[in-house]
Amino acid sequence: MSKLKNTSTIDKRIIWPLQSLNFCMADLQAGIGPFLGIFLLAHGWKSGLIGSVMTIGGVAGMIMTIPAGALIDATKRKRFYVVISAVFTIIASAIILVTQNFWLVSISQVATAIAGSAIGPAIIGITLGIVKQKGFNRQNGYNQAYNHAGNVVGAALSGYLGYKFGMPAIFILSAVFGALAILSVLLIPAKTIDDRAARGMKEGGKDDKASGIKVLLQCKPLLILAGALAFFHLGNGAMLPLYGLAAAANHQGNASVFVAMTIVIAQVVMIATSLLAMHMAENKGYWLVLLISFLSLPVRGLLAAYLSSHIGIYPVQILDGIGAGLQSVAVPGLVAHILNGTGRVNIGQGAVMTVQGLGASFSPAIGGWIAQSIGYSTTFMVLGAFAIGSILLWTFFAKTLKEAC
Repeated sequence: MSKLKNTSTIDKRIIWPLQSLNFCMADLQAGIGPFLGIFLLAHGWKSGLIGSVMTIGGVAGMIMTIPAGALIDATKRKRFYVVISAVFTIIASAIILVTQNFWLVSISQVATAIAGSAIGPAIIGITLGIVKQKGFNRQNGYNQAYNHAGNVVGAALSGYLGYKFGMPAIFILSAVFGALAILSVLLIPAKTIDDRAARGMKEGGKDDKASGIKVLLQCKPLLILAGALAFFHLGNGAMLPLYGLAAAANHQGNASVFVAMTIVIAQVVMIATSLLAMHMAENKGYWLVLLISFLSLPVRGLLAAYLSSHIGIYPVQILDGIGAGLQSVAVPGLVAHILNGTGRVNIGQGAVMTVQGLGASFSPAIGGWIAQSIGYSTTFMVLGAFAIGSILLWTFFAKTLKEAC
């Protein structure tokens, strides 16, 4: 793959609200998820039912991701959809605090997933619109570093507040981060977002007509990427929630503190790996970055099977940080690079996220029921083994993928 260089210089007064948005959105998107299982477990739910409700939300988000990407491509009000997503996520979290009825919790997860399906493409579109294609790899790397830093702060605060005041404090904290995210996106001037660049139209061109949707189905590297990510997330999606549940079942101290530790360790590693991925992409392209990320999951599953303890969380979550941190930069960057000039970048991001979400949404249910039937240790090894499909796809089509750029 060709080297990716940054030639974009952007006013820092525009960039800092964008980075602040990524910092705040981190806790809103990911802060509640790992704690939700612990919260429901404390209210008498079993692992299978917890996994099922997470899957319901995941499927809803998966279905809406492509339409959300198409909407972000078409709209000139990208900031508005970030605001709406944040508001709906806050309301959905409040419902869980009020009632733990299965159907109401399921509805709240569906609402959260639908709202969240627009957040990723919207932030990618806003970033592309500000820094253009040439500056995207580097800025996305910094965005993800801030995103992971936000998760560290959110998880640390969640663990402390959950320990001192109980699980409801974690949901309140997420609402505070949501309000700050809304403020951050409104501080980005709408006029600084180039709508042509935001959807991946050819720079310098005058034609506003985007390529047909079939361009997504005809792009072989994009399809291979989506398939590899589906395998990876089929194993990865349930790993962290089940690891927290395994710790709770083994009485490894305070459950909220343990879960917070798993998040903090992974996210600290992700800060470093997202910046590393940015530099690796500039010098060697995205293929190697993604291969390393896929290799991390089988090893993580093997370690999780034997180390569901306070000592084990360090190697297990360091590997999580390596896999997720590398992908957080490489996946959006590669999709934007492959589809540059088509005007379909955000729907392409949505399409990849949908297939990726297909794996992630079924993972909690599969993992939850397997764990309930045969135990956590075997489940972790089964989940880790799914990434072998990713590795085989990525290496078998290596020539095609390396030539894509």
